[in-house]
Amino acid sequence: MSPDTPSPTIDALFLEERRYPPSPEFGAQANAQPDIYERNFDEFWETEGRERLTWFEPFDKLYEWEPPYARWYLGGKLNVCFNCVDRHVEAGRGDKVAYFWEGEPVGERREITFADLQADVVRFAGALRRLGVQKGTPVGIYMGMVPELPVAMLACARLGAPHTVVFGGFSAEALSDRLNDMGCEVLITQDEGWRKGGKVPLKQNADAALEQSPGVRTMVVARRTGEEMPFEDGRDHPWDELVAEESDDPASCPCEPMDSEDLLYLLYTSGTTAKPKGIAHTTAGYLVGVAATHHYIFDVKPDSVYWCAADIGWVTGHSYIVYGPLCNGTTSVLYEGTPDFPDRDRWWDIVERYRADILYTAPTAIRAHMKWGSEHAEKHDLSSLRVLGSVGEPINPEAWMWYREHIGGGRTPIVDTWWQTETGMIMITPLPGITTTKPGSATQPFPGVDAVVLSDEGEEVGPGGGGYLVLRRPWPAMLRGIYNAHDRYVETYWSRFPGMYFTGDGAKVDGHRDFWLMGRVDDVMNVSGHRISTIEVESALVDHPSVAEAAVCGRADAATGQAIVAFVSLRGSAEGSLEMLDELREHVAQKIGKIARPANIVFAPELPKTRSGKIMRRLLRDVSEHRALGDTTTLADPTVVEELQDRAATAPSEEA
Repeated sequence: MSPDTPSPTIDALFLEERRYPPSPEFGAQANAQPDIYERNFDEFWETEGRERLTWFEPFDKLYEWEPPYARWYLGGKLNVCFNCVDRHVEAGRGDKVAYFWEGEPVGERREITFADLQADVVRFAGALRRLGVQKGTPVGIYMGMVPELPVAMLACARLGAPHTVVFGGFSAEALSDRLNDMGCEVLITQDEGWRKGGKVPLKQNADAALEQSPGVRTMVVARRTGEEMPFEDGRDHPWDELVAEESDDPASCPCEPMDSEDLLYLLYTSGTTAKPKGIAHTTAGYLVGVAATHHYIFDVKPDSVYWCAADIGWVTGHSYIVYGPLCNGTTSVLYEGTPDFPDRDRWWDIVERYRADILYTAPTAIRAHMKWGSEHAEKHDLSSLRVLGSVGEPINPEAWMWYREHIGGGRTPIVDTWWQTETGMIMITPLPGITTTKPGSATQPFPGVDAVVLSDEGEEVGPGGGGYLVLRRPWPAMLRGIYNAHDRYVETYWSRFPGMYFTGDGAKVDGHRDFWLMGRVDDVMNVSGHRISTIEVESALVDHPSVAEAAVCGRADAATGQAIVAFVSLRGSAEGSLEMLDELREHVAQKIGKIARPANIVFAPELPKTRSGKIMRRLLRDVSEHRALGDTTTLADPTVVEELQDRAATAPSEEA
């Protein structure tokens, strides 16, 4: 390395040399052709904007960029629901299936055409309007993977009411935090959900949340399990009774013309403080971004059956189950349950039944299927699959190869995608038919995306070196800030490298300019594809009356990507027993959700701190990974971390 070459910020030690060029047959029919990378930035996004969407009034300016905020498709008027539903029906495609819905209970299925979807959305939008929802009314949605969830989102978009979808696995407290931050006036939920044969008490959780959310004046409850639920007079309304009184004529509840930059939704994501961040996505740029990436990256055809096996409660579901696919008029699979209920071949049964040709899922799920064995996939005909996708975290090469060989039959391209809640759309990805793929590499930035890896000093790191992944140019689907938190937005994303968006992820670039993602460089953990703040978990632990202090970090886990490790100091006479471990894990589940329960808890009288009192999480990560300790010279008491090592070796633990 020359003296002028910046030293790598992150050591890049892994070398993967397997290569999989696209087949000529696939390339010949691919939606993306090689010249896509040669297109002018402005021309590309202007053409996508004009051809991908239907406008009530055309835009007259492509974008304005005043860091750290961008505005796109200025002057245009449109409606997201019209683009996702009505225009397909008006074009004579109403009989095309929008969703094949598969309930968790075996045999429970529905086919929902675009005409069916339009009728359901119109009726529900009319019901919401009768309840006082109008343009600008903030609405919360807390549901499982049922067809009523996209209907609720689209009904809000039809009326111009911004929504926030809260993952159905979150607790009442997490729900109320989000409802209060957005100022929601209405909550849409369901009686219960199904999970592995058990029932998830969504209405019960919602009732508890509303005790702490006085601004929510109305709750709409969809029927799923049919269990009797307490209803509060004047506040709670059954979905089915509301829509029974509404017309399904689109003219009875027309789509509200929206400005290109009107707020479409907030989605809350963990940050480096206990308070989740409300990521703001607006109307036109977001929809263009997700529709364009969906079209090119997944090579979607008019007869495709596309399955994104994520949850709509996360950004992947917003962008690539609801808005992107529906905007493109694509038939999708929507599945309510888990991959292993009632049997471990459930996914492959679904692929075979619907003849899905595209599957998009997380490395966590792929690793689970690897663990269960390829014999479950071998029971089914998966020959319909043409494209496989990966999302949520970097995929290890072994899982990539297993996915390609056992699910893709050794022939399908894999699009390993990198993006974030904040980016709204996929940013770094192979394009099937063009890209030579490498197991574990997200390969190239999407056309028009300017991504680079920088050193600590802000200099571009050369091939083979690791550093910080940043984005140097705006893109249509980018976040429009953190809701009501301008200073936090600037500090989180724009202060590390002025004028550039700091992703918070580490990456390296190889000699072919392909990108390899290396995980988070901050204190946000990636557990089963879900970003969870260490501080949010710490706050939940310290909320327990027996806990004096807590520090949390992630450790590598073969099944979930990262597992949560908590280091806890207890108060007074409290003891670090198995009973206390169970109690604290369930306390965290109650405060945040089951996904945030620590897999390991190390009880210790003291935590390693600097002389100024700052907990040294770097050393805790060393302890949790059973690595040699890094520099301990700044510790107030170096013996504390040595005792932690001994305790960690014998600490009570339980798999998350």
